[in-house]
Amino acid sequence: MTRLHDLHAQQGQSPWLDNLRRGWITSGDLGRWVDRGVRGITSNPSIFQNAMTGTDDYDEQLRSLVADGATIEDSYWALVARDIMDALEVMKPVHEASGGVDGYVSVEVNPALASDTDGTIAAARDLDQLIDRPNLYVKIPATAEGIPAINQMISEGRSVNVTLIFSLRRYAEVMEAYVSGLEARDGDLSHISSVASFFISRTDSEVDRRLDAIGGESALALRGRAAVAQGQVAYQMFRKMFSGERWEVLAARGARVQRPLWASTSTKNPAYSDTLYVDTLIGPDTVNTLPDATLEAFEDHGTVARTVDADPAAAHAVLRDLTSAGVDLDDVAQVLEGEGVAAFIASFDDLLDSLRAKVASF
Repeated sequence: MTRLHDLHAQQGQSPWLDNLRRGWITSGDLGRWVDRGVRGITSNPSIFQNAMTGTDDYDEQLRSLVADGATIEDSYWALVARDIMDALEVMKPVHEASGGVDGYVSVEVNPALASDTDGTIAAARDLDQLIDRPNLYVKIPATAEGIPAINQMISEGRSVNVTLIFSLRRYAEVMEAYVSGLEARDGDLSHISSVASFFISRTDSEVDRRLDAIGGESALALRGRAAVAQGQVAYQMFRKMFSGERWEVLAARGARVQRPLWASTSTKNPAYSDTLYVDTLIGPDTVNTLPDATLEAFEDHGTVARTVDADPAAAHAVLRDLTSAGVDLDDVAQVLEGEGVAAFIASFDDLLDSLRAKVASF
C-alpha cells in the first residue's frame, strides 16, 4: 500500500493526476500510476501544449489527419480525443470498482468560449457526444457565463468538471448550478457526476504579492495562509449544501454530491512545503489533483490525516484578518480568473501554431 492508497482508504480523499501525455499511455506508465493509487486524471490546454510539442508521439496521427483534409484545429481535437479515450480505458476499472465515484478523465472545452454561454454549451455537448464514455468529465470554467452552461449540462444528464474557481462567492454559484440542474431532471440521477475545481496555490501567490505590498508585521504574518483557509471554508460550504431536506430529496433519487476538487496544488513559493496544499486539505468526499512531481513528493513525505475541517474557526479568522489587512479576496478571484482564462487561451493558440509549424515541416 502507498500513501496515495492510504489517502483514499483512510481519509476518503481521491488523489488524481493532473497531467496526461500519450507516451505515458503507450508505455504503461499511466497504468502504473493507477496501481500506485491514482484514481482520476485531469487535463487542460497547457497540459496538452506540453505533451504535443515536447515529443513526436503525435506526428503519425497528425500526418494522417492532415492528409485526409482535416484543419489544424480539427486535428487538435482528434489528437486530444484519442488520448482522452485511451486514458478513459485505463481508468475504466477504477470507475467500475468505485461504483462511478472515481475513474474519471477530464477534457476542457475551448478556453476562448469562457465568456460565451451558448458556445460553451454547444462545445461541451459536442465533446460529450464525441467521446461518449461514462467516466468522462467535460471541463467548463466557472466564469459568470459558464455558470448557466454548467446548469444546462447537468440538467441534460451530462457529467461536468467545473474549473477555475477562485472565490467562495463563485463556489456557491457553482454548487447551486449543479443542484438546480439535478432538480430540473426527472427519474434516476445516479449516472450524473460532477466535481468543483477550487484553485489553491495561485490564490496564495496573488494574496502574498498584495500582503508584501501592504507590509507590516501583521500583514506579512498572513502570507501562505489564504489559499488553505479559503479551501477549508469552502469545505464547510460543501457540507452544508449537500445535507438537509433539499439535498435528501435528490439523494433519494440517486444524486451524487459534487465533490470539491483541490486544483493547482503544486507549491509555487519554494519557502513553503512542497506538500502544503495536500497535507492541509485532506478529508472525505474530496479530490486532490496533483502534478506528477507533487504526487511523488506526497508519496515520499506527505502526511495522511484529516485536516480540511480540523479548525474551521481558525480558517474563518484568517479570511477576516486578510480583509482587515486590506486584501480584497473578491478582487483577487477576479484577477486570477482572468489570468487563468487568458493563460489557457494562450496555450491553446500557441499549440495550434506549433501544430501548423509541425505540419509545414512534414
